[in-house]
Amino acid sequence: MSHRPIYLDCHATTPVDPRVLEAMLPYFTEYFGNPSSLHQYGWEAEMAIKQGREIIAQAINATPEEIVFTSGATEANNLAIKGVAEAYFSQGKHIITVVTEHRAVLDPCQYLQTLGFEITYLPVKPDGLIDLEVLEAAIRPDTILVSIMAANNEIGVLQPLKEIGEICHNHQVLFHTDAAQAIAKIPLDVAQMNIDLMSLTAHKVYGPKGIGALYVRRRNPRVKLAPQLHGGGQEKNRRSGTLYTPQIVGFAKAVEIGIENMIKENQNIGQLRAKLWSILQQLEGIVLNGHPTQRLSGNLNVSVESVDGSALLLGLKSTVAVSSGSACSSTKIAPSHVLTGLGRSKKLAYASVRFGIGRFNTMAEIETVGKAVISTITALRQSQRISDSSLSSNHTSQNFGSSEITI
Repeated sequence: MSHRPIYLDCHATTPVDPRVLEAMLPYFTEYFGNPSSLHQYGWEAEMAIKQGREIIAQAINATPEEIVFTSGATEANNLAIKGVAEAYFSQGKHIITVVTEHRAVLDPCQYLQTLGFEITYLPVKPDGLIDLEVLEAAIRPDTILVSIMAANNEIGVLQPLKEIGEICHNHQVLFHTDAAQAIAKIPLDVAQMNIDLMSLTAHKVYGPKGIGALYVRRRNPRVKLAPQLHGGGQEKNRRSGTLYTPQIVGFAKAVEIGIENMIKENQNIGQLRAKLWSILQQLEGIVLNGHPTQRLSGNLNVSVESVDGSALLLGLKSTVAVSSGSACSSTKIAPSHVLTGLGRSKKLAYASVRFGIGRFNTMAEIETVGKAVISTITALRQSQRISDSSLSSNHTSQNFGSSEITI
């Protein structure tokens, strides 16, 4: 088997934990029934889904009835934002979000603008956090929704959810948060934080891809939501479609494991991140993106001066799998909107690397990656200096070689 690079891209996705896979397998072949069916096979699937719903609800201090299963966080975000817009448009057409949100929030908002909604895109401070005073000042009588993510997918910054929730609650505005990167990694409490809608996904927390959920508050206030998928009336008519039992079982198991081990795992991953950062700080011209402490324990996003980001990733590809910007938009050749939102120049944004450290990484891997990054950056800078020197020499030669040449 050929050598594979060390995986440090856990904000893009995570491997399925073997314990999660073990829990899922019987529901592919033995307990395979349609949960809508009125016989033993259907009841077995329905029971597994019920248990999964309870586990996920308990993880965020919600009730099982408030959990709506979706295909992932992208669908959950769309259901929350478009569902609220359609249900509440008679009360107002103003929505507030943040410039550093995931495209799964920004794109639905931009779509709603074409339908006559007005969107306010809040700026962030240089550390990636929003200004709470700016948020409160942006709320208007016709504001129906505020959507601000819990943990940023690129720079790992954790927004002050409780304070945001209090502001929204005081102004009687619904608060939605994209918690795809946060579930089972940081404490989440929808009651304490005054959260009305919360998007979740499994594959960022060692669960399977293709399954997520939307928390929808039932009381104080009871959130209305216009469905975006119509069909069989599943999920109390909020999201039609046959429920994917194995995925839901895996999602619940992943969340359960994450909650049980949250404190210890954050300590372990935090130590790995601190080690990598200490190694990289040996380099000159390396910049940390995002708040130094108010961030996910496994996130390290840096920009490197005087280095081309694409060349850096190419130089590292045999040693480590990492991302530059968001994996969901990695095919687009454009600077990260998150980093430019922090005020980084396009040059620094292009020269960014996101390290996503996870459950299965080791200190030995971190040390290997750190050495490889330093070696690669040193070589690239040396090559650039030689290239610049050569260009300068050619420039001088052409200037003095002929009075007719204009450089």
